[in-house]
Amino acid sequence: MSTGAVARRLGVSPTTLRSWERRYAIGPARREPGRHRRWTPGDIARLELMCRLTADGVPPAEAARAALGGAPGARRAKAPSTAPGGPDALPLGAVRPECRGLSRAAVRLDAPTVAELLEAALAEDGLVTAWEEVIAPTLHAVGRKWATAGERYVEVEHLLSWQISAALHRIRPLPEPPRSPPVLLACVPGEQHSLPIEALTAALGQRGVPARMFGAALPAGALHDAVRRTGPRTVVLWAQSRTTADPALARSVAGIEWGLRGARARPALLLAGPGWGADAPAPRTERLYGLRSGLAVIESLAPPRAATGPAGGAPFAYGS
Repeated sequence: MSTGAVARRLGVSPTTLRSWERRYAIGPARREPGRHRRWTPGDIARLELMCRLTADGVPPAEAARAALGGAPGARRAKAPSTAPGGPDALPLGAVRPECRGLSRAAVRLDAPTVAELLEAALAEDGLVTAWEEVIAPTLHAVGRKWATAGERYVEVEHLLSWQISAALHRIRPLPEPPRSPPVLLACVPGEQHSLPIEALTAALGQRGVPARMFGAALPAGALHDAVRRTGPRTVVLWAQSRTTADPALARSVAGIEWGLRGARARPALLLAGPGWGADAPAPRTERLYGLRSGLAVIESLAPPRAATGPAGGAPFAYGS
């Protein structure tokens, strides 16, 4: 594997690997003149041991000696770790190596490496695949650990969420088609978890679909005003939990009308997030399950390019 691929797998930066090689001689066992360095499975195993030891608080020099075969650190490496940075901190299950690297960096609170790994995943896999196979599994693992460990892992979740949000906001949307009504996306009142619809907003932008994202905990009155002012083709409401999901609010939003008398339009309402029940609380309402399938629903409801928005008289429907 290349240095960059190994760095992504382990959740460290390439600069860190080069520093370890320079200071502690923990580098590729074999090199071929005139070619880039390549790490063998044995090389990577030594690096994984060093990462586990340093996460447990072992000084880097001692961790390197243990990884290269020294006795003192090796004994410590076999002991199970209970520290937040230990090897069992985030039980991820069967996931991609990039996911494990991202989780290790998050547990170490290594913000620069988290940012670097997120950028690499988004660039190499695209937003939808990176979200489904790298970002979301890591978020879920952090959430499970936080739920079972009191307040010990809140800082990990906050740092990871902030870095993910920042990476999503750096994705530049395509120019919007003229006179095209937007998709309106918001969290229901009291809902603070907005990352999934931030990802949806970024994915819509990549496709040139106009979107208006209002973030976490939008008050009901402000939501109603935004719908009337924008005349959206679809409204997407996110609810993470049953305590924040509000069927009455969904019904009221689905019933909002705009436009001239005789040519009134209403939005299609899409309910996203695990907080909503399986049954739609209002007509013209649909449940969304996942980023990829949600985008497909939205694109299937998109109007022809020649159509106009509420100001031009043609109704729209849209969803996430």
